[in-house]
Amino acid sequence: MDKLPDPVQLAVPAFVLLVLAEMTYARWKRAGHRYCPRDTLTSLLLGFGSSIAGAVFGGAVVGSAAWVSGFGLLDIPYAWWAWPLCFILDDLAYYWFHRTAHRVRWFWASHAIHHSSQHYNLSTALRQTWTGFLSASFVFRLPLFFVGFPVPMVLFCAGLNLVYQFWIHTEAVGRMPAWFEAVFNTPSHHRVHHATNARYLDRNYAGVLIVWDRLFGTYEPEVDKDRPRYGLVRDLGSFNVIWAALHEWVGIARDLWAARSWRERLGYAFGPPGWSPDGSRETSEIIRRQWQAQQADQP
Repeated sequence: MDKLPDPVQLAVPAFVLLVLAEMTYARWKRAGHRYCPRDTLTSLLLGFGSSIAGAVFGGAVVGSAAWVSGFGLLDIPYAWWAWPLCFILDDLAYYWFHRTAHRVRWFWASHAIHHSSQHYNLSTALRQTWTGFLSASFVFRLPLFFVGFPVPMVLFCAGLNLVYQFWIHTEAVGRMPAWFEAVFNTPSHHRVHHATNARYLDRNYAGVLIVWDRLFGTYEPEVDKDRPRYGLVRDLGSFNVIWAALHEWVGIARDLWAARSWRERLGYAFGPPGWSPDGSRETSEIIRRQWQAQQADQP
């Protein structure tokens, strides 16, 4: 049990085949605009870079997990009941990581890479972070090791979580049956999450279970009359792979250099994306409030 396989690595061939199948389906449905060759290539290169970063820093992450598990409160076995419990708690940890990654700029700097495409297709799922170790995003799963779940079990469940999320990055699937939409994250729910429409900003953080968003007040349904527009609020305007991976870190560095006080430095690094000391920029919260005010003014 100490050497469980990596679900993501096992799923890579299926990922490639499904991307090709979706491309073929889009062409057949005369929806070829869903794929842009340069955008898709950028997604593939970003995914490849993420794999390299994972190989370089993976050992440090596992070492940190093993160190924390040494203080574990319990000694949870590889029992049948431990697996679903670990999966559910890991999914809850992912929800809070994901929510924080959109609300705290330090974590957003690593996560923004995933939202950098203006297209929404299966290749978009491959846009994964290169700098997750730098932003310390792994800390959100450390409580599971402290509780006493075995490190391999948690990492395996985390891999399954990521594999599940691959298929929801598509416009080829409309809505699933109502019972499924009520419990699980779906393409419809995740289209909302990737959208830049004011209605949809910072909503639907779920990994596998959409129940977390419903429980914590961050759920937003997809509305047919408000078709999602994808990308960043301020799009990159470039297919440069390095810029896509690092642009937000560059932005933080520039703001820290120009900051005039420690309050400003802390705000630029750990405030919400779009924060500024004089309010001259717009956070997603401000954009959403402005949209809600406009809706209220309409007859």
